[in-house]
Amino acid sequence: MPAREMRMEMFLRALLRRDFSRAKGHLEKLAKMAGGGEWGRGYGKAINGFMSAIRENDPDSLVVQLMKEHNMEKAEELLEHFRGILNHEFRDEYEKGYYTAWVEFLQAYLSQKTLV
Repeated sequence: MPAREMRMEMFLRALLRRDFSRAKGHLEKLAKMAGGGEWGRGYGKAINGFMSAIRENDPDSLVVQLMKEHNMEKAEELLEHFRGILNHEFRDEYEKGYYTAWVEFLQAYLSQKTLV
């Protein structure tokens, strides 16, 4: 498993435990791995959004809904949808980074044997 995907799993587990200090450390390492270009900015925007939505328990947030519902079928549908978006040739680097973060987050989510 690539280092970024492994780090995303650790980030997700920390978020599931609501351990925001540990999640922040993983988030910072993920952002560093993503780099400072447009792709990295999009990736960073997504992972920061995951953390703030979960921290604030935003009921309108897709990520919070996934965490509460534990709906693996919905997560798989979203994963395929976001993978499809990544295949669009007209997407800019920022969007590609953003949707890559979603794909990696959903892959990590679906790989969890039990959800907290």
